[in-house]
Amino acid sequence: MTPTRDTIFALSSGRPPAAIAVVRMSGPRSGFGLETLIGRVPEPRKATLARVRHPSTGELIDEALALWFPEPHSETGEDVAELQVHGGQAVIAAVLGALGKLDGFRLAEPGEFTRRAFENGRLDLTAAEGLADLVAAQTEAQRRQAFQQLRGLLGDRAEIWRTRVIEALALVEAGIDFSDEGDVPKNLVGQAVAIARPLANEIGEALAGADRGERLREGLWVAIAGPPNAGKSTLLNRIARREAAIVSPYAGTTRDVIEVHLDLHGYPVNLLDTAGIREASDDPIEREGMRRARDAARRANLVLWVIDATSIDGSTISAFDREPLAPDTARWIVVNKMDLVDARAGQGIEAKLKGHSGVHYVSAQTGAGLDQLTAATAKFAETFFTPEPALVTRQRQQATLSGVKEALGEGCALAEKGAGEELVAEQLRLAATGLGRLTGRVDVEEILDVIFREFCIGK
Repeated sequence: MTPTRDTIFALSSGRPPAAIAVVRMSGPRSGFGLETLIGRVPEPRKATLARVRHPSTGELIDEALALWFPEPHSETGEDVAELQVHGGQAVIAAVLGALGKLDGFRLAEPGEFTRRAFENGRLDLTAAEGLADLVAAQTEAQRRQAFQQLRGLLGDRAEIWRTRVIEALALVEAGIDFSDEGDVPKNLVGQAVAIARPLANEIGEALAGADRGERLREGLWVAIAGPPNAGKSTLLNRIARREAAIVSPYAGTTRDVIEVHLDLHGYPVNLLDTAGIREASDDPIEREGMRRARDAARRANLVLWVIDATSIDGSTISAFDREPLAPDTARWIVVNKMDLVDARAGQGIEAKLKGHSGVHYVSAQTGAGLDQLTAATAKFAETFFTPEPALVTRQRQQATLSGVKEALGEGCALAEKGAGEELVAEQLRLAATGLGRLTGRVDVEEILDVIFREFCIGK
């Protein structure tokens, strides 16, 4: 870090108005910012009551708590200062405006505080990704997974793997550089393979669980589909417990896919309300709605096919059976409007649906049967999201580790074929470089903007 580097500042707490707002500074002039606004630099890491004044007019802006964290023992690894002011919009605007008038200060870009922490060695890229996921976490399961990544679940393991690859590489290169020395042990390549082969298997096991981590980040996708006017939107509103979708007695009210995010027993669930699906339509907008509905159903992990209890016939059931879905997509039948049929008709419906698994009888209008449907969906989520922590949680991590595993495998194969030691060493070098990219040790400039722009300003 050079002395001429800008000092950045931003609101680092939630959107105002709030009880308290945290304005953070990071950079070489953070101490100067405190001296200018409150007249002094407090004792490190101790909250101090201070009066915040405008640097130009001396007008009192607010009374605040001030904190000072000198480098390198701070979140970003450089001088950091915080002002905890009252969380009104006018107060925040005045403090940010005052800081913006100081030389060498500028408003932080999204994720810039975290990026500086990475650049100063306070965390690696996997931890930064975990922090982004922690900020975005909406459920308890997502929070646990993100926090484990922030604490180094993958980053620490990657450093162990990298050390082992470098050890194997050193053996091969020793054989190359000192092949004419009499005291150099023989079969150094074989020793390197003995390290690389189990390491490739270990990385392969980590990759086998990569889908679990990505699943939890993205959530369970549940599509509500079926024929028009079956009560799909009413069902969505009942499950979401709010008026998320427009409901009317006219078929075809829903034209586009409506998405609602839920916390279902601690698991993230994305609920999709789709347009009614029928055999044919002359309306081009309705046809587009049906295309999008089918696309959502094919991408979903679970499809709730809603049918009207008052109009069930053979064609209604066969339409459900014929609807093409992905092989691993679970499909349930939800018989809605059960409040409009009597007991005898209900027995007839059960007879018609005999042989179908995952059938639920509900009334979205009265709420009958909704608790059982929600409980069944929560149980499905428990099997969909396994309880073991996922080591790999992002596509970038999966792609990088796949490349590392491939390089290790190729290196071992070359060694077993008796290929040149230089070729084996090159594959091991590629594996070590890949693990360095995973944590951000080498050659990651091209991906930094992609990672850190996910953050909000002030983080």
